[in-house]
Amino acid sequence: MMTTAVKVISDGVAKMDAGSMFGQVPKVAWESSVVTDRKNRMTLGLNCLLLQVSGQNVLVDTGIGSKEVDQGLRLVPSRLVRGLKGVGLTPKDINAVVLSHLHFDHSGGCTRLDRAGNLVPTFPKAKYYVQRKCWDEACNPNERCHGVHRSENFLPIEERGQLELLDGDSEIMPGLNVIVTDGHSQGHQIVMFNHGGDRVVFLGDIVPTSHHLNLVAISAFDSSPNVTLEAKRDLLTEAERKGWLLVFSHGHDIKAGYLERRGDMGYLKPVNLE
Repeated sequence: MMTTAVKVISDGVAKMDAGSMFGQVPKVAWESSVVTDRKNRMTLGLNCLLLQVSGQNVLVDTGIGSKEVDQGLRLVPSRLVRGLKGVGLTPKDINAVVLSHLHFDHSGGCTRLDRAGNLVPTFPKAKYYVQRKCWDEACNPNERCHGVHRSENFLPIEERGQLELLDGDSEIMPGLNVIVTDGHSQGHQIVMFNHGGDRVVFLGDIVPTSHHLNLVAISAFDSSPNVTLEAKRDLLTEAERKGWLLVFSHGHDIKAGYLERRGDMGYLKPVNLE
């Protein structure tokens, strides 16, 4: 159906403490459906979304990337560039990069080290789109979010003149919009793409996995969980009513799907976009 215009490109996987991912939801409520290792870590996908919009190649989020990251996450090597190569593209073919936010696991692939060891944008011909509030928080992080913001992931973009700051909900290209949710971080945004009669929605970290379709499952990393809760409730109600295709930034086994209902029971119908 939409496979030529919409594809999930993986940057690999990471391990994250499962308790932190579910916030106030106790382990007894999720342990039967989530596999964890001996350190209570669950496997998260590092999912990016490749869109073809009006002849332009647009990448949504960039994963952790290929630079050294010491976060104890037991990462596999970055797979983003290899994934693009698999669909016949190189970093030079990307025209725009839209970032849900600037935490290192979403923005790390924005930059790379060249052969001389200099930090340069990974996508040399792309404009990088991010909310101004998000940029300001990343450049001036407080003690709570300092560890998830790494300036080497985003400052080289500004230095090379490739940064495009947005102020609120915006149409980046015809049929491609960003909607500010805040909640997880200041200026967190989701990406909506209208393709024919379908709407594809990249949820960022407002709903990072299918397990987080549970409204109260909100990561301990969210700066304003009550804001996240309100955004989730509105988005998921609309997604079910209008039949949106949802893409989960950290989904591992399930990366995308439709919310559907049988009687009083809601469920997710998975879709393979790889």
